[in-house]
Amino acid sequence: MVSVVELLPKEYGYVVIVLVLYGFFNGWMAFQVGKARKKYKVFYPILYASESENKEAKLFNCVQRGHQNSLEMMPLFFVLLLLGGLQYPVVAAGLGLVYIVGRFFYFTGYASGDPKKRMRGGFNLLALLGLAGCTISLGVNLLLR
Repeated sequence: MVSVVELLPKEYGYVVIVLVLYGFFNGWMAFQVGKARKKYKVFYPILYASESENKEAKLFNCVQRGHQNSLEMMPLFFVLLLLGGLQYPVVAAGLGLVYIVGRFFYFTGYASGDPKKRMRGGFNLLALLGLAGCTISLGVNLLLR
């Protein structure tokens, strides 16, 4: 009996490492939100601060929104990375790293308090598009075999 690991290309290990790196990155963003909660006095279970109750609400909300958007995109990123990496593990891992760097700039730009600065990391969407291409190619090749 052959294990699943034996069926995967050796280079798929890069994909797995990128997936774990994103997990650490997500944890770092969550820590930044926790620090912002203390700094701006926004306590649980409040998700977003109200500007009528907190004069620094926008600053906190920008940190929170940067993390929240990353959480919203995470399932799509994981699926495209894991599936696209089955056929193109090195390319998918490289695109995954580009995506993480883009997400870092997206988050730090947003967390600056100026939402327009989040677009400094907009290139993460190009990496996501590349991962979609890898995954579509996998699907087509599966259908054609």
